[in-house]
This record gives sequence, C-alpha cells and structure tokens, in this order.
Amino acid sequence: MDTLWRDGSRASQVYFISGGHKPVNLHQWGPGVRDVYALHYIIQGRGTLETGGQQFRLGAGESFILFPQKEIYYYPDPADPWEYVWIEFNGRDAGRFVDLTQLSVQHPVLPVAPERMEPWFHLGWNAGASPSEVLRADARLHLLLSYYMEFYPSEKQEDVRDDVWLARTYIEQNYWQSSLTVTEIVQAVNLERSYLFRKFKEATGESISAYITACRIRRACELLKSSRLSIQSIAYSVGYNDPLYFSRVFKRTTSHTPSAYMMLHQKRAERGER
Repeated sequence: MDTLWRDGSRASQVYFISGGHKPVNLHQWGPGVRDVYALHYIIQGRGTLETGGQQFRLGAGESFILFPQKEIYYYPDPADPWEYVWIEFNGRDAGRFVDLTQLSVQHPVLPVAPERMEPWFHLGWNAGASPSEVLRADARLHLLLSYYMEFYPSEKQEDVRDDVWLARTYIEQNYWQSSLTVTEIVQAVNLERSYLFRKFKEATGESISAYITACRIRRACELLKSSRLSIQSIAYSVGYNDPLYFSRVFKRTTSHTPSAYMMLHQKRAERGER
C-alpha cells in the first residue's frame, strides 16, 4: 500500500534537499540554527554534538539529527576526527516521519544500527535537475527514512495504526475492483474478521459491505454529474460488471435510476444550479 495519513493524503510531503560525504577532517559547524532536518551517520572516528543544553559524544555507527530552528554545534574529536555522510530534507510531513523513530529534540542521537546505514545515504546524494532525478532522490530519501523507522521504531508507530481508518482507506482505493471482497479487506489490514466487523460498525455505523456500496454509488454520482460516460462505462468504473445490477443498486440507494439522475443534474447545470 502507498504511504497513507489520517488526513486522507496519499503522497507524503517529504522531499530531499541535499546530501554528501564529509571525509576525515576537522570541519565543525555552529553554534547556529538550520531551517531543515539534517540526518548524519558516522562512518568512523569520533565527534561531539551540542544542542538543547546537552552534549553527546558520538562514534562510528551512530547517527544524529539536526532539527529545524534548534541551536546546534557539532565538531570532530581532534585526536580521532570523524568521517560521516549526511542528508538534508524537509516538507510538511518530515516531522511525522522523524516522530516514528526514536529521534527527538531531547534525544537527537541513535546507537549503532543492526546494519551499516552508509549505503542508504549514498542513494540520495545527487538530486540532479531533471524531474525524474528529483523524483528518484525523494524516493531514496523515503527508503532511507523507512530503515530508520524499522531499526529504531518509536512507540508512536503503534498509536498511528487506526484499524478502521486502514480498512476505509483500502476500500476507497479499491472500490472500483469488481472482485473486491470483505475477506480481501480483512486480509489487507491483517485483523481477525469479527473484531474488524465490530470496530468498523462502531466507528462508521455501517457494515463493511454497506461502506463498499456507499463508496461505489458516491463515485457513480460524481461521474453521472460531471462526465459524458455511458451508464455501462460508469458501472464498470465503480466496480459493477453488470449494468442492470448497478442500476438496481443505484436506484435503491438514491431513489433515482442512473439515467434519471444524469438528466436531473444536466438540467440543473443548464439552469446554472449546482
């Protein structure tokens, strides 16, 4: 499934800005603030991050992040200067992704991961200028962050899961498939059947089957009002292989046949009504 949020958006608003590799040297930054998120992974050596009145001494295999508008100062150990890779990102949902890891303003560091993270940083370095390269850079950023969510999951990941919302979203994305079944939905959200039935009814006041029908008829109404498709094409478009059966369901739900509904709204449009 695609990345999905409770606000109904399908594509997350997180985008790659820049990234790179800092070989062993005495480079330091700050004190100062940035207006982006900057995730770092230490390949070798040691260094220190100072932020929020705290000091963190870091070594190979550890990660740290810079938060927007939070004062930071980081510098290498003079006796064993670090080498690291980094990636900058931002966007409306950037904070949500970070919240799904153990990183926070109070604790912006992570211990050694179960595998080397350096290769995943390399994937995002060159955004390029073409739309295809920009899109790939954003996709690689999502991949990198997904590994941080997997290796360092926060307790919030459990809170994000909303079983009814997941079921509703699955229906709203797949209502057009005539083969869509309640069993498929139960399997998609990975829940016990009777539990999902009960939770869904409590939250929506409808059964899952009724919700599927409601999604299909709602979309059919939109197509009847705004398109020049035939009744048969609209039936297929909303998951009904049999146009006659579609017509019966539509009339039972709206009190109009599809043809009558289309004519009614055509006349309203001609009169300038909505």
